[in-house]
Amino acid sequence: MVTPIQSSTPVLYEQDYYLWLRTTINQLRSGQFVSIDVDNLIEELESMGRSEKRAIKSLLIRLLEHLLKLKFWDSERERNQGHWKGEIRTFRREIKDDLKDSPSLKPYILEIFDECYLQAIAQASDRSQLPINTFPTTPIGSLEQILDENWFPE
Repeated sequence: MVTPIQSSTPVLYEQDYYLWLRTTINQLRSGQFVSIDVDNLIEELESMGRSEKRAIKSLLIRLLEHLLKLKFWDSERERNQGHWKGEIRTFRREIKDDLKDSPSLKPYILEIFDECYLQAIAQASDRSQLPINTFPTTPIGSLEQILDENWFPE
């Protein structure tokens, strides 16, 4: 039997987050629902959802940025393409892992794809010092291609 560590209150949440977390878990496991700090639990769950979305957005931007560098940064391609391809594979794997854990994020990634592409253009331009108009404003591949482990832009 799991016993609560101590009664959970909003004060505990502010004073000792980890203890609040352990206490809340113990309260849930032991069915002590009346004692749960519901407001802060809801806030934490909402925050987790936002974090998942931010993480997948960041990975997608970084993936697109590296694909753009691979395709357009001619002067650095020979020296850096191995590193860029390695990063591309890592970002793809992490996105796929996130989508496997949370398949409901698939519509979100479709929703933000064009926005992420434009942000990736800006980052690729900044990092490569290539003029921003070097990069096409329409994506260099579909989301399916971008996530395909064997696809690289020509």
